[in-house]
Amino acid sequence: MPFDLTFADLAERAVQYNARASVSDFDAEMAIYASLARDSRERCAGILDLRYGMGQAERIDIFPGVAAARPAPLFVFIHGGYWRSQRKEDACSMAAAFTAAGVAVAMIEYTLLPEATLAEVVREVRSAIAWLYQHGGAYGIDTQRIYICGSSAGAHLAGMLYADDWQRRFNVPQDLIKGVVGLSGLYDIRPLCEIGVNEWLRLYPDQAALLSPALCLPNMAPPLLLTVGGLETTGFRNQTLQFHEDVSRRGLPVTLVPNTHSNHFNLVNELAEPESALFQAVLRMIRGA
Repeated sequence: MPFDLTFADLAERAVQYNARASVSDFDAEMAIYASLARDSRERCAGILDLRYGMGQAERIDIFPGVAAARPAPLFVFIHGGYWRSQRKEDACSMAAAFTAAGVAVAMIEYTLLPEATLAEVVREVRSAIAWLYQHGGAYGIDTQRIYICGSSAGAHLAGMLYADDWQRRFNVPQDLIKGVVGLSGLYDIRPLCEIGVNEWLRLYPDQAALLSPALCLPNMAPPLLLTVGGLETTGFRNQTLQFHEDVSRRGLPVTLVPNTHSNHFNLVNELAEPESALFQAVLRMIRGA
């Protein structure tokens, strides 16, 4: 039975996809998010603002793995913010935990909407991954072990990297990405075209279909990990559950990591906790390969 992504009416749909209103104090959540990132940056040596394109926002931060483990597998994180807010500097809370475990971390910045179109943002993050594959070796990265993760809108972008129709255009191997992690993602964005989100998304449903990971699933794919917070709205939970079902039905490897205690914003903080189920699942994915 399909999970409801559209809901009874547009007013209810707007509530279900309003992440900010799903927490009691959004500003406090963002303050914790930024504080964890600041602490992580202070503990990790980073190579900052490497340019992967000509646009001002097309920049990457790399936090190399510990020297003894180089070349290190790479965990690439794409921040959320409904494609229109947040920045990589406030999203690197997991860098210290992963680098301590011998995994390098890269943070991707991209041009925010509505300055860019969503199609352009998708092109940017694909370009960023191609750049990491082509240049990452100079920074102690094992370019044969690249893993992608995104949160919320970032998970949508990770889902567009999960697709298999873009690699040839960027002159990278079809199996470039060895694993994908999606946190609270938006995988079918057509329901957003009729609510307030479309003020900056600016898409018709047929355009949104071309930019929906659930509608461009690959024929062959690396392992996929999905999770969504137990305290999130039904809309965000259903997006993850439906995507999990879609991928499973296609016979592709996918794992749903249970979570009962996180909201939309503090779920990503689990990646900064080495003992969390999410961190351990991601590390098993990386080490298992």
